[in-house]
Amino acid sequence: MRVRDWTDILHDVTESGDDPDEWRAVAGQRRAGVGEDLYLGHPTVGVFHLKTYAKNPYEVKGVGSRVARKVDGDIDSLLPRRDDSAGRFAVRGAPEDETHAKSMAKRLTETLRVHAEAPTTGEDFFSDVMEAIDSPAFGPMEFELSERPDRLEKLSTTFEDAEAALEAELDDLVERDEIGRGFQ
Repeated sequence: MRVRDWTDILHDVTESGDDPDEWRAVAGQRRAGVGEDLYLGHPTVGVFHLKTYAKNPYEVKGVGSRVARKVDGDIDSLLPRRDDSAGRFAVRGAPEDETHAKSMAKRLTETLRVHAEAPTTGEDFFSDVMEAIDSPAFGPMEFELSERPDRLEKLSTTFEDAEAALEAELDDLVERDEIGRGFQ
């Protein structure tokens, strides 16, 4: 397992090229200390674990790693499915150039028009909007801002060694940034 910057992990997710609507996520507060835990999983790409914290309102720092090469039976039940989770997440990439941005805007406008004129579900609308903006990863997500979801706790114990390594790396980042020091 290799610990890397959290943005490198997100780059791996966006560049995976596999079905973007097959991603699933679980996130919540870290067990101890400032910040959040996030697991992103895809059946063929694998499972990634990220630990992040807000250094200030404008800067997020963190670490991450790939913790599994695929989503197998034990892990599958720990990641939410479309039908059992109300939350959604998406990873968005910037348009390549002005022409791409205009193309995305045109597709998004058309998608909104079609959904405004026809009966639709929230899930269909979300999926169509993500496809219109070329999101490389999106899907259901279980997220708790004030606590740790049970699934997050179970994933942490499933990947105990990765949890310990990432926890130590994030604690070092927090200490170097003097996050716990406060104002003087």
